[in-house]
Amino acid sequence: MTKILCLGDIMLDVTAVIGAPITQGVETRASISTQGGGAAANVASWLAVSGTSAHLIARVGDDAAGRTVLAELDRYGVTHSNTVISGANTGVVVVLVDALGERTMFPDSGANSGLSMNDLPALDGFTAVYLSGYPLVNPQSRNGALEILKAVKAHGLPVVFDPSTVGVLLEVGLNQVRDWLSLVDVVVLNEEEAHFLSGKQNPVDAAIELLTLTPLVVIKRGSNGALAQARGSALVQIPAIETQVVDTTGAGDAFAAGFIQSWISGGELSDALHNGAELAAKCVSLVGSRPAILK
Repeated sequence: MTKILCLGDIMLDVTAVIGAPITQGVETRASISTQGGGAAANVASWLAVSGTSAHLIARVGDDAAGRTVLAELDRYGVTHSNTVISGANTGVVVVLVDALGERTMFPDSGANSGLSMNDLPALDGFTAVYLSGYPLVNPQSRNGALEILKAVKAHGLPVVFDPSTVGVLLEVGLNQVRDWLSLVDVVVLNEEEAHFLSGKQNPVDAAIELLTLTPLVVIKRGSNGALAQARGSALVQIPAIETQVVDTTGAGDAFAAGFIQSWISGGELSDALHNGAELAAKCVSLVGSRPAILK
C-alpha cells in the first residue's frame, strides 16, 4: 500500500479575506476564519482525502490551537505523531487575502522549531517522503531535518522537495538551497522559485538548469499551467484548469499532493501534472489551504 511520510510544518491559519485596499491606521472590514495550515500538513490532508495514505510528523504546543489542528488531521484521515512541546505555542500563520485571491502571509513557526531525529518514525511501510523547505530554512530545525533526510535516503525512499517561498529561501542563500536539491529526487516549485534557484527567467530553461542538480523538476506556473522534465526525457507541459479563484493559499501544496499521488503510483508525468492541477483548482476555489470535505 502506498503511504507518504510528510515532513514540515503544521500551523493554524488565521485568514482575513479583504475586499478593499488597506489604509494604515484605519479599520478595514474583513471576513476572518481559522483553519489548519502548514505546507506538510496541507499536503498530507490533500493526499488522505484523495485516497493516498499519509503520515505527518507533527509538533504542536500545549494549547487549544494544537489540539484543534491535530483533531482536524484525524478528521481528514491523516495519521500523525502527537509531539507536544511544553512551553511553546503551536505555529500560527496570519494570512491576508486580497480581492484577487492573492495572499500575503505572516508566519510564526512556534512548536515546529527544533525538529530532530527523535521525531522520525520507523520508515518501514512508507513509499516516499514529502519534505517542505521550512524545517531546512529554520535554523532551529535545519540540522535535524538534514539528519532525517540522510536517514530517509539511506533507507532508499524517494524524496519530493518543495523549497518554499523565495522570501524564506533568501534567509539561507542560493548556494545552500542548491546544495539541498542534490539530496532529493524531485523538486516541485513555482516560477519565482525556479528563477531564483536557476538564474533563468524562462521556466523551460530553468528546468534544464535545475536538472543538473536533481533528477526530476516540476514547475508550477499558476494560470499558465505546469511543466515537468526528468533527466534524459522530453519536457511535458499542461494548461491550467479554469476555476473561480477565491484564495490561492495552499494551492501549491494541493498541487504537490496530486502530483505525488499519481507519480508515485507509476503514472506518466502528464497524468501527474493533471492530477496536481485538479487538486490545485479545487484548493483555490475555497478559503483556506485544506480540502472542504472532512471525514
